[in-house]
Amino acid sequence: MNNLDQASGLRKLKDETQFGKTTTGIPKLLDTRILAISSGKGGVGKSTITVNLAIALAKEGKKVLVLDGDLGLANINVLLGVIPKYTLFHVVKGHKRLQDIILQTPEGIDIVPGASGYAQLADLDGVSRENLIQSFSELENYDIILVDTGAGISSVVISLVLAADEVLVITTPEPTSITDSYGLIKSITQKNRSFKINVLVNKARDEQESHKVAKRVIEISEKFLNVVPFEIGAVYKDEEVEKSIIAQKPFFISSPKSKATECIIKLSQKILREEIEDEQPVSDQNKLSNYFRKLFQSSENKSRVG
Repeated sequence: MNNLDQASGLRKLKDETQFGKTTTGIPKLLDTRILAISSGKGGVGKSTITVNLAIALAKEGKKVLVLDGDLGLANINVLLGVIPKYTLFHVVKGHKRLQDIILQTPEGIDIVPGASGYAQLADLDGVSRENLIQSFSELENYDIILVDTGAGISSVVISLVLAADEVLVITTPEPTSITDSYGLIKSITQKNRSFKINVLVNKARDEQESHKVAKRVIEISEKFLNVVPFEIGAVYKDEEVEKSIIAQKPFFISSPKSKATECIIKLSQKILREEIEDEQPVSDQNKLSNYFRKLFQSSENKSRVG
């Protein structure tokens, strides 16, 4: 079945772009923007940043969906202190529709719980893939979708990243994290040299250190890969972050005046400003279903090459 045949049954989005107001006066676009959030190694705070960034974007008037794409160790729901009864696993198996598993949180964001321990989502058979794609096409449109991928450079992680519009690569000042971030960027650009890559430094002491770390990642990427990632911001080291993880309460909510929260607000506003500057035309197909279609096509192409 070709792409046109597969897409023929998908619901069309509205033809006209709609604008609204956010708290910062930034216009709100209807078109969906999909950001993958990834890292070269675990333990860098990727999921914590994903959750808090999602809440910050929701506070700006955006309709936000977080897709937990860490298929081995899904934990977005853990950071929010909720236990899902059903996950993507139940959708894939045909036991539930996607609408049945989405968690609507008090923080104003929606969550698609990941299929923890089910790492073969990208290797589904054709029928299961189409069921999942159709399930996503039935959802209402979101302004922004954040995909929290697993850590590392596995084929599943790279596929999840490349199916998005762009990626936020999370790194820290640790030398191993910088090295692994470069490895992730290399794996991404080997598949798509023009893919938009943003570098976000977490756990930096201050602006000087964060800029130094980002500059290092960007310089080695330019030197050895001939690509130039974009320095998008930082989240400074803050004891309130660790407290919030233990309490299973996002620091954006529990510590609204903290350094980390201020950083997340700046990051969300920068992302929204970029959205307006880029101003892509509205797609005529559901972005969520298209995301998974691209993910599966990437997996199929890899299988053919292998």
